[in-house]
Amino acid sequence: MMNETNFIVPLNQVGLEDLLWVGGKNASLGEMIQHLSPLGINIPGGFVITVSAYKYFLQSNDLEPAIKNYVREIDFDNIDSLRKGGKKIRQLIRNTRFPKELSELIIEAYLKLSDYYNIPDTDVAVRSSATAEDLPDASFAGQQETYLNVRGPGALIDAVRNCFASLFTDRAISYRESFGYDHFQLGLSVCVQKMVRSDLACSGVAFSLDTESGFKDVVVINGSYGLGEMIVQGSVSPDEFIVFKPTLNSDCTPIIEKKLGNKDVMMIYGDDPDERVRIIPTEKNMHEKFCIPDEMILQLAKWVVEIENYYTRKKGYWCPMDVEWALDGKSNQLFLVQARPETIHSQKKDRKLVDYHINDPEKEQKIIAKGIAVGDEIATGKVNIIYSLDSRVADGNFFQEGDVLVTDMTDPDWEPIMKKAAAIITNKGGRTCHAAIVAREMGVPAIVGCGNATYWLAEGQIVTASCAEGDVGIIYNGAIDFIKSEIDLDDLPPIQTPLMFNVGSPNMAFQYAHLPNQGVGLAREEFIINNYIQVHPLALLKHRSLNDGELSSQIRKIIKGFDSEEDFFIKKLAYGIAKIAAAFYPKNVIVRFSDFKSNEYSNLMGGNHFEPVEENPMIGWRGASRYYAPAYKEAFGLECKAIRKVREEMGLTNVVMMIPFCRTVEELLLVQATMKEFGLERGLNGLQIYLMAELPSNIVMAEEFAAHIDGFSIGSNDLTQLTLGLDRDSSLVAHLYNERNPAVKKLIRMLIRTAKDANVKVGICGQGPSDYPDFAQFLVEQNIDSISVTPDSLVKTVRAIHQVEQELFEKIKSTNVKQSM
Repeated sequence: MMNETNFIVPLNQVGLEDLLWVGGKNASLGEMIQHLSPLGINIPGGFVITVSAYKYFLQSNDLEPAIKNYVREIDFDNIDSLRKGGKKIRQLIRNTRFPKELSELIIEAYLKLSDYYNIPDTDVAVRSSATAEDLPDASFAGQQETYLNVRGPGALIDAVRNCFASLFTDRAISYRESFGYDHFQLGLSVCVQKMVRSDLACSGVAFSLDTESGFKDVVVINGSYGLGEMIVQGSVSPDEFIVFKPTLNSDCTPIIEKKLGNKDVMMIYGDDPDERVRIIPTEKNMHEKFCIPDEMILQLAKWVVEIENYYTRKKGYWCPMDVEWALDGKSNQLFLVQARPETIHSQKKDRKLVDYHINDPEKEQKIIAKGIAVGDEIATGKVNIIYSLDSRVADGNFFQEGDVLVTDMTDPDWEPIMKKAAAIITNKGGRTCHAAIVAREMGVPAIVGCGNATYWLAEGQIVTASCAEGDVGIIYNGAIDFIKSEIDLDDLPPIQTPLMFNVGSPNMAFQYAHLPNQGVGLAREEFIINNYIQVHPLALLKHRSLNDGELSSQIRKIIKGFDSEEDFFIKKLAYGIAKIAAAFYPKNVIVRFSDFKSNEYSNLMGGNHFEPVEENPMIGWRGASRYYAPAYKEAFGLECKAIRKVREEMGLTNVVMMIPFCRTVEELLLVQATMKEFGLERGLNGLQIYLMAELPSNIVMAEEFAAHIDGFSIGSNDLTQLTLGLDRDSSLVAHLYNERNPAVKKLIRMLIRTAKDANVKVGICGQGPSDYPDFAQFLVEQNIDSISVTPDSLVKTVRAIHQVEQELFEKIKSTNVKQSM
C-alpha cells in the first residue's frame, strides 16, 4: 500500500488497496500491471498523480471556500444555472497557478517516462480517476475528462490542471447531487500513461458480458479505426464481435457474431502542438472490412476473461469488467489501456420476469425509424429535438420530464437532461456510445444509431420508442398500446416435465437464457435467413450468371466484410444459430433445417429466378424434398456447412438437427446421405438428428422412422391441417382448424406410445401448448418427454403443467392407498 503523502507514484506500484488515493481507474490499472502482465496482457506504463496532490493544489490556493459558494448558488432544477455554476468553478481552477514544487515533481516523472521509452517529450494520455468511480451503488466512470496525445511539460501541466477542473463538470456536479455524495469527500487522481499508437490502427471497448441482457457467457467487443474517443462519443457505429466464453480456451474459434460498423471517420494525432487530435474521413476500402482480424478478437476475449476471473477471485463475487483496448499501428501489438468493473447488471439481485408486449395489430404501419435498442423497455412521449445545448440552454425549462430526447449524439454534458427523458433517440452511435451507457445506467430506453431520426421526427410529435423487440429498436408514430407484465420467477411452481423454448430471433436469445428452461425445442433457420441474410441462397451462388445487374449490385452491398457470397451465407447463418446455442449451452438446442415454401423462397432477394409457381405451396416443394433435389442440393449444402461451423469451429456441440416435412422413410435416408456428403453424419461428434413429426405418415410409420433418428418433435400446426385435410392459410375453413381435435390428439397419443416403445425421445414444438394450457396438460398426461413453448407463454404453461402433475400425483397416491388396503 502506498504512502498517502506521496504526490507521484509509478503506475506499477499501486493496486486496489490504494483506491482512496489513486481512484478506481488507476488502482485497477496498477493492479493489472502487477498481477496480469505476467500472463502476457500488455498495459502501457506511466505514473499516477495522487489525490494528495489534488488536495494540495486546492489547499495551496485556498480554492475550497469559493467552490462551495458556487455549488450552493446552483439551482439543480435549472440547466442554465447548473451550466453557469459549473463553468465558474472550472474557470477558477483553470486560472489557478500550479504550486511550483508539485509541477516540478510531475515534470520530473514525465521526463523519466520519456527516457524509458527513449522518446523525447513522449506522447501520453492524461486520464482523470476519481475516488468514487466504480462504487457498487453508482458508476462515476466517464464523469471526468481524458486528454490524448499530450506532449511536453507545459502541455502536461495544463492537462493535469484541466483534469482537476473536470471533477466539477456539469454532469459530475449533477450526478453527485443526485446520489447524495459530498463534493469534497471525493478526490481526483490523474494517470499519465504512455499513448498506444492506435491512431495508426484501431481501438475500442470490450465487456465480459452482454451489455443489454447481462448474459454472462460472452465477451462483447466493439472496435473502430483510430483513437477510441470516437466510439464513446458515438461519432461512429463500430464493428461488433461476440465471443463465447465456455469454448474460448479450447481448440475452437468461438466468434459467434461479427457485425460490420459504419467506420467513416477516425481520430488521429494533430499536426501541430495546438492541435492534439483531429478527425479525418477513413478510406472507402476501410469501411468494408473489419478493423481487427479473428486472431486478435480471440486474444482480446481471452484477456478480458482473465481480468474478469482475477477480479472475481479478488473480490469474492462475480465481477464482470468493462475494458478499453488499443492496437498499436507501429508494433502491431494489442494493449489494454483501462479496465473497470461493470456496475449495472452485476448489481441486479432480483429474479423478476418483466415482459413488454405491444398490443397493436397495425404496428407495422406505424414504424417511423429503427436503430440499435438499448435496454428492453417501451416508452411514449413528446419529441424534443436538440441539436446543441448551447442553442437551448438559455431557456431553463426547455426540456420537460417525460420528453423523448432526439439528437445527433449526446456527450457527458447532456446527462442532467437525459435523466428527465422518457426515452433517448440518436442519429449516431453504437451499443457502447455515451448515450447507450448512460441510458442503461439510468434505466431509460434508448435507440441509438438511427441515421436520421432528427429528420424523420418532428418537434412535439408523440412517439413510442420500443426496445422490447430484440436488438433492433423501433420508433412508432403515436402512443402505441402495450402491456407490461411482471412476475417473480421464484414464485413459479415446480414442474417435472422438461420445458423448452421455441426461439425465432437470435437477438432475443440472451434475454431468454435466465428464464427456467431445459433448452430450445425449436430454432427456425427461416427467421435467420429471412431477417439476416435476405437473399435466396441460389441467388447468392449464381447471380453473376443471371444478367440481373440490380440484383448483383444489391448482393455486393450486402456481403461487405465477407470473403465471398458463400462465406456470407455460411457465416451469417452460423452466427444466428450460434447465438441461440450459446445462450442455452450446454442444454440441447434443436435447430430445424430451412422449411420455406416455394412462395416464401420467391420473396427472398433473387428468389424469383429459382422458384416454381405452385398451386398449393403448403403441400408442395418444401422441407426434406428440397435437400437432395439436384435443383436445390447446392443451397442445402450451405446450411450443412453453417452447422458444421457452429458445432466444430465454435464448439457448440449442443446443436441438434431436425429434418422438417419428411414424407417417407426413404426420403429420410436420402436427406441423411446428402447431409453426410456435406460433412454432417448422425453420431459423428455426438450429432443427434430429430424428425419433425407433422405428417400422418410420420405417425403411421413411426416405428420405421425411429430406427434412423434420435428423437421426434411434434409439429402440431402442420399435423392438424394434414389430419383434418384443410389449408390453415384459408380463411374459409379456418373455423375447423383446432389442434385439440380428437383425431389430432389420437395421433399424438399413438406417436408418444411408439416412441416410448422404440426408446426414442419425443417432444412437441408446435404452437398448441403455448396457446392452450389444457393442451399442455393433455401432453403431460401422455407422458411426453418435453414441451417447447414460446417464452412469453412460460408462466401460464408452467402453471398448467403443475396443476396436471399434481392431479396425476394425487391419482397415483390414491391408487396406491386402495391397493394397500
